[in-house]
Amino acid sequence: MTTTTGTGSGTSYGTDWQGWQRSWDRQQEWYMPDREERFRVMLDMVEALVGPEPRVLDLACGTGSITSRLFARFPKAVSTGVDLDPALLTIAEGTFEGDRRVTFVTADLADPDWPTQLPYDSYDAVLTATALHWLHSEPLAALYGQVAELVRDGGVFMNADHMIDETTPRINAAERAHRHAGMEQAKANGAVDWAEWWQLAAQDPVLAAPTARRFEIYGEHADGDMPSPAWHARVLREKGFAEARPVWCSPSDTLLLAVK
Repeated sequence: MTTTTGTGSGTSYGTDWQGWQRSWDRQQEWYMPDREERFRVMLDMVEALVGPEPRVLDLACGTGSITSRLFARFPKAVSTGVDLDPALLTIAEGTFEGDRRVTFVTADLADPDWPTQLPYDSYDAVLTATALHWLHSEPLAALYGQVAELVRDGGVFMNADHMIDETTPRINAAERAHRHAGMEQAKANGAVDWAEWWQLAAQDPVLAAPTARRFEIYGEHADGDMPSPAWHARVLREKGFAEARPVWCSPSDTLLLAVK
């Protein structure tokens, strides 16, 4: 997704950032065919609880998938995207270059001081999707406490992610088998998975260096504990939210909403 042009001083590269965004979306949809539905419900609840001009923290923002959909629906919204991944942030910054509604911050959510790097002290909504499952329960609970301090009174936090109820093993096994069968069929039809997408990124002249740095930081992808929706709701209430419950779910994933 990079075009090459000759110049007097050599070769320059023009990267198709929208193309990289679309390819990221397709790769994510291989794992989650209902990905757009969770985003729609997320923004429905933002509008219902904090209105159509929210100040949003896009937590572990990646390429800016949430921010992109936020601006398409709420043009007067503002967003802060925070992430540590240099490759995904490069795509985000390229995609939103010149858009004064968004600020991107490079920060490690495992660093207790990460909120000090944000441009605002409080937010109407903190939103995240398919990102926090790499955290284990203890650091995730600590992060929820920090998020509670960033959300204004009456504001919201939403996390759409893999949340597994271990009390239903037969349901879980059947769901997983059915989902993976669909994924294998899509792969046979040409879908690109996580590993293949990163191989493509590593071949792009603009993304090669940040992709290499990304793997130095993270290594290969590793999941955390992925506790149940009930665990998330309980911990969010313990950390300072007045209400918390699922507002959307699929057989494998949940969108959990907490109100300050």
